[in-house]
Amino acid sequence: MNRYVMRRGIRKTALYLIGFLLVALFVLPLIITFLSSFKSNSDILLGMFSWPREWLVSNYTEAVKTADALHSITNSLLVAFMTLTLTIVFAFPAAYMLARKDYKFIKPIYFLFMAGVMVPVHCTLTSISEMASTFGTKNSYLFLVLLYVAFNISQAIFLFTGYIRGIDRGLDEAARIDGASDLKIIWGIIFPLCKPIVATESILVFIYGYGELIFSLVLLTDQRKYTISRAMLNFTANFTTSYGPQFAFVIMSMIPMVIVYVLLHKQVQEGMLSGAIKG
Repeated sequence: MNRYVMRRGIRKTALYLIGFLLVALFVLPLIITFLSSFKSNSDILLGMFSWPREWLVSNYTEAVKTADALHSITNSLLVAFMTLTLTIVFAFPAAYMLARKDYKFIKPIYFLFMAGVMVPVHCTLTSISEMASTFGTKNSYLFLVLLYVAFNISQAIFLFTGYIRGIDRGLDEAARIDGASDLKIIWGIIFPLCKPIVATESILVFIYGYGELIFSLVLLTDQRKYTISRAMLNFTANFTTSYGPQFAFVIMSMIPMVIVYVLLHKQVQEGMLSGAIKG
């Protein structure tokens, strides 16, 4: 009995220790970023773990001025929400067709989408840059958003298809008996049941659209259209970097992400648990 209690105590202690280390791993960088957003360059270079000798609120004012923070955050939110909306609108009906229909061409199309998940997206950078120059679509949010949708739709279809397959087909048959069309079944019946996995994918797509750098760096040259990742480079000059305002800009740009996660975190957890149970 004593051995059992001892083993149980050791396991419990180990779990608490692992949990503490994981919390420290994720929280510590946030604390360092927050403290550094109030420091001068010299304070940051002398020690990132130190307490600010002087709390420089002016770093936030400088961030707003240098990176046009409010404008660039708004641009990123616009791109992220457009990417999210179009990805869901296109991917969900496609996933329903792949999960429910028995046409001969369904499986090849599904495997084609799955191949898209494995494509290293940045390998397409050169060809996409040439396309943008040819069609005159640089500095076009529409082109950038469609590009992001193309890179995210395969993953979305993969997740949605697996989830829809776990929903009883009897719901579809009952709806058809009542005269419901495919669109009514997709958006009126199946979509509400898929809210957890839709919320999970929404977070992933939103993060990608909100913070993607490489393509925005190549395709956006008009400073008024900079997203946060592109505007972040404004803090680096030829020989110096304004670290304090840069950290302040990071804190400001995190706020929309935190709000989105707080609003959707319950659905995300449900989607992850449902996927684990169905898997």
